[in-house]
Parts: sequence; C-alpha cells; structure tokens
Amino acid sequence: MISVAQALEHLFALADPLPEETVSLRHAAGRVLARDVFATRTQPPFDASSMDGYAVKGVEADLHAQFKVVGEAAAGHGWTGTVGPGQAVRIFTGAPVPEGADHVLIQENVTRTGDLITLTDDSDTKSNIRPAGVDFFKGTDIAAPRLLRPGDVALLASMNVADVPVAKRPVVALISTGDELVMPGEDPGPDQIIASNTFGLAAMLDDIGAEAHILPIARDNAASLRTVLGLANGADLVVTIGGASVGDHDLVADVAAEMGMEQSFYKVAMRPGKPLMAGRLNGTPMVGLPGNPVSAMVCGTVFVVPMLRAMMGLPAVPAPQVRRTLAAPLGANGPRAHYMRAIIDGDGVRDAGLQDSSLLSVLACANALIVRPPHDPVRHAGDSVDVIELHNS
Repeated sequence: MISVAQALEHLFALADPLPEETVSLRHAAGRVLARDVFATRTQPPFDASSMDGYAVKGVEADLHAQFKVVGEAAAGHGWTGTVGPGQAVRIFTGAPVPEGADHVLIQENVTRTGDLITLTDDSDTKSNIRPAGVDFFKGTDIAAPRLLRPGDVALLASMNVADVPVAKRPVVALISTGDELVMPGEDPGPDQIIASNTFGLAAMLDDIGAEAHILPIARDNAASLRTVLGLANGADLVVTIGGASVGDHDLVADVAAEMGMEQSFYKVAMRPGKPLMAGRLNGTPMVGLPGNPVSAMVCGTVFVVPMLRAMMGLPAVPAPQVRRTLAAPLGANGPRAHYMRAIIDGDGVRDAGLQDSSLLSVLACANALIVRPPHDPVRHAGDSVDVIELHNS
C-alpha cells in the first residue's frame, strides 16, 4: 500500500492537460481560463459621476454659493460644453463629468429655484467622481489558469471580452460494476441493490465543470466488462466503481490489464477507500474506485476531483483542508489515514456517527471530512483537526 500523498502524486502524473477551446462569455462560468485575457477598454472610460447632483468647479463649492444650471448630463448622454465659473451641470450617476468640472454636489445638499442652485450643506468633502480607469485600464489582464466565478464573468464582460479561451471540459466515463446492481427506477431482484455511486460521482464531477457520462453497468464477467470499457473510448478519464479488490468476482484489474492497462498503483493506506487503483488504459487515464458507496464518494473528493482540476490546468494540489476545533472527542486512529464523515456547526466539528463505508445516509448528513493521520492519538474536545469541507455544507 502507498500513502494518500503518494497516490495523489501518481494521479497528477496521469493528469494529461486538456486542450483549449473558445466559448461565449455566457457559457464561461465554472470553466477554467486557459490563457491570459486582456481588457479591450478602460473602465470607466471617462471621469464619471458617482452620485446624482450637479457638476461644478470644486474651488467654488462654498456654503451658500450659487450656480447657474447650464445643461444636463445623464448616463449614456453626456454634456458636450465646458463648465465655466459660477456654472453647474445637472448630472446623474454614471454620466461623464463635463469638461471644466471637478466636483459633484449631491442633490440633497442644494436647493434649486429655476436655473439657480444654492449650496446649503458643505459637509460632503468628497468629489463624488470616479476617475477614468479606477476599475481597470485597457490592457489589464486576467491571468490563467483561473476558475471563472460569476464575478470573473462580470469583469470579463466589462472588459468587452465576448469569447473566452478555456480548458476543454474533461469527459469522464463512469462505470459501475457488479451483478448485484440495477439502475435507479428499475425493479431490483431479491439479491440486488440500486447503483448509487455513479450518480453521486456524476453530480460531484459536474459541479466542478467536468462532463460525466454514466455508462451501462458492467456485469461480473470479463465479456461484459470489456464491452463497457470499450464504450469509454474518447473519454478523457475512465472511472470504474467496484471490482477493484481481490475477490473472485473482482475483475477490473485483470480485464483492464488484458486490454492494455499500465497500472500505476494499487491499494492506498486510507479508510474508507483502500482498494483504489490507477493507471493508463491504452493511453487514457483510468481510476478504479472501491465499490462501497461512501468509499467511492470519499475517493472522488480526495483523488478524482483534484486530478480533474489538474487536467483543466489548475494547480495540482490536494483537496483544500482547514483547521477546525473539535466539538466532541475522537478515539485513537489506526495505521491508515481516516477520512471521517463529520458535521460542522456552531460548536466546531464532530464526527457524523457511524463510519461504516456503506452508509450513504450518514454521508448525506455530513458537510465535512475529518482527516485523521495514521496512528493519530486520542483527540479531545477543543483540539484542532484538519477538515475537508464538502460542497453540501
């Protein structure tokens, strides 16, 4: 067995970079920027009013000063004249500040009679003007790689970038194995259960910007497994669930080897998730996850998601961990790293109850994984522990 860190090193070595493609700005959210992009304009492109009011010369803005209103400037409709001494231009938020003015009196601080305004409150010392380029200048870059969030998309739009270079979405083929499985909605036999792993993993991978394809269930015979693996041609990553252990019906390693798989490792010193393997199947990265539902989902979080992020050009780093305070004690850990389903609440973090790797109900209630190193001693309430926060928190 190898450590979690060693397994991640192998997986990152298998994480082939994906090619670049161009998408419209409307479809850029959640994608990874593949190369730097640059603003095609300055924002704002002119000195702009940040308030509704009157544009004047600041040196004249004394209490009780009077100004004659000579024009009006609105957003999208500037005033083209020049503000002279004793003059003011009615101006609205976002409008260009006319030439000759360097101060905007907010409308609440003046009174107006006809074309004359009088400054009745001089306590506002701000200019109320946003200088040209205060947000960004033409040529300002957004550096790649970058996972594009809604704020990034808004910034790209403001930069007048309509088409965005992004990493291709990784296509992931998900294959459940086992005679005991039927698809959700089908009528299981007396000895069968519902295939849940592929659906949970597909949701997890779709959430990070991958394109997960659920293939037919591979039955516990070599011919069926070969057929379903053949359907994965063209995928960027093949993920099998179950059949990676050493039982008489665990055929994934042998059949994949017959089909040309070069194995990188098998078995990781962790729980849940020990029977994990990875390699290349005719050049395509392949990961074999354990069949227990929680094991598959935990391994998806710890291994598959970081691997896919690396394929999309993001840094090859483990799932982020934070330090949290234990709200309840934990017993000593054994010789394998333990990823314990846990709940974060106002008191800190506590284990979520039974840690059996078949209990999806416990995983569904959890919003974190407590990461216990091998041989971690007894932990007491108030101790700090490493935690991976889950997306359902």
